[in-house]
Amino acid sequence: MDDKTKTELEAAAFRHLIEHLHERTDVQNIDLMELAGFCRNCLSTWYLEAADERGVALSKDEAREIVYGMPYEEWKAKFQTGRP
Repeated sequence: MDDKTKTELEAAAFRHLIEHLHERTDVQNIDLMELAGFCRNCLSTWYLEAADERGVALSKDEAREIVYGMPYEEWKAKFQTGRP
């Protein structure tokens, strides 16, 4: 497999993961952290780091909005439960 195809497949898998997380608002970040060792905030940080490495201007809030599908504060108000 060539590098271009590999990158395209990785990007498609990432988009599918983000889409899945947009649909599964019932899954809390703490659940993800306990089971998988990462959460939506981790994904948004990794996205931001990748943008920074490539000289793409992106804010923390913009990266979170990409991952959460809406502004982070809005997502928290709608979907975050009071669980620790």
